[in-house]
Amino acid sequence: MRGDGRKAMVPRLSPTFADLNLSEKTLQALERAGFEHPTPIQAQAIPPALGGRDVIGAAATGTGKTAAFLLPIIERLGGGAPAPKDRPAAAHGKPGPRALVLAPTRELAVQIAGELDRFGRGRHVRGALVIGGVGMGAQSAALRDHEVIVATPGRLVDHLQQGTARLDGLEVLVLDEADRMLDMGFAPQLKRILARVPKVRQTLLFSATMAGEVAEFARAHLRDPVRVEVARSGTLAERAEQRVFLPEQREKLPLLMALLEEDDLSTLVFTRTKRRADKVAKALQRAGHKVARIHADRSQAQRRMALEGFRDGQYRVLVATDIAARGIDVAEIGHVVNFDLPHVPEDYVHRVGRTARMAASGRASAFASPEELDLLRDIERLTRAPIPRAEVPREHATFQAELQRADAAQANPGPGARPAGMNRNRRRAAAHRDRLAGGKGAEGAATAGERATRAQPAASAPRRSAPAAAGAGSKPRRVGSWGPKKRR
Repeated sequence: MRGDGRKAMVPRLSPTFADLNLSEKTLQALERAGFEHPTPIQAQAIPPALGGRDVIGAAATGTGKTAAFLLPIIERLGGGAPAPKDRPAAAHGKPGPRALVLAPTRELAVQIAGELDRFGRGRHVRGALVIGGVGMGAQSAALRDHEVIVATPGRLVDHLQQGTARLDGLEVLVLDEADRMLDMGFAPQLKRILARVPKVRQTLLFSATMAGEVAEFARAHLRDPVRVEVARSGTLAERAEQRVFLPEQREKLPLLMALLEEDDLSTLVFTRTKRRADKVAKALQRAGHKVARIHADRSQAQRRMALEGFRDGQYRVLVATDIAARGIDVAEIGHVVNFDLPHVPEDYVHRVGRTARMAASGRASAFASPEELDLLRDIERLTRAPIPRAEVPREHATFQAELQRADAAQANPGPGARPAGMNRNRRRAAAHRDRLAGGKGAEGAATAGERATRAQPAASAPRRSAPAAAGAGSKPRRVGSWGPKKRR
């Protein structure tokens, strides 16, 4: 769909990359990489992008969006495709990058940079990775002499504020997973970045979902874009076998352990919080599983080691928050488990998209406790299909053993453990109720007095009030700095 509401001409699905007007060098690079046929998003997005048009691409995760915007960039910067007349190339010798790719997470940026290196190496198109968690010194140098920058918005804004990045020579801007960037609160950073790039540029926007905020952003910053939508927003991976379990909250961990006993597939487990991810990972380690975890509190080196170990088979299970829902490029993830349902229904699409990538098959399981049933209904409304229900295997030996262990640990927390519910705020609330009960008759006062007596140490004597200590009729003794001062 064009910006004026008219449908743009979209090329037919091409059986080979040669039909997309790519150069011979790019075709050879694709052949070396094992790419035989373009995916639907590649076949429809690459031709208008090569022609210099702005493109809005909507496709499910794992359908090849990365190559759909990287190949036109390499063709343009490597001399394979001339710059369009209405959007001329930057003047030769102008410092700074010629193309910028923005991604919401470090993991997705690392994945894009790897693909750029694979396809752009023989074309002398160099890419620099600009993400948080690492030093800024080497990034500052790369921002001056590399043609393509792959960055997260926050770190790029840091360089702009310090004056180590220039974007006035930019020709192509790509926003990958734009909906996620807006959901994560990167709108202010995107506004600052867009204020530094030339108004005359080519903009490519790709995402698996197209929410209203993304559509508004596209109307404001893209010029007469070609809309390519190979799958409706909210469409899940076709070969992902989905199922949802309805356990109690305390049954989730036993259920996960029982599912892991069913097969030996590599498993990606999504939790809602960082603390929850740590708890699940420690429980799986205790049960003998090889597990790694990744979330925002882990350093960049720890996150990289966890992903590489999971990709290489060193770890069978990877426990992660939504930071990994976008950008994990592991070819054979056999099982994705939604330990907690996401608050944003679109995130479920991205989580499930980690399995069944590139026409492969996989399994996706979701745990929906009673308090998460509303979230489940929101997900089914987005995907326009009910998720098949599965029975919780409460008779499974592993399930029963883990449930009994958890019950025993809760009943006997061990020496030094704080009893359940006895945190500081609740103790303060109980003391406040005691004080209120003191003014509600003799019975309430006696109860409050008994509790106060029990709270005092055995060796300490009860304090007497000042008037009682001074005796009847005597003046109270003045204490403190407010008393009259003696003259010297």
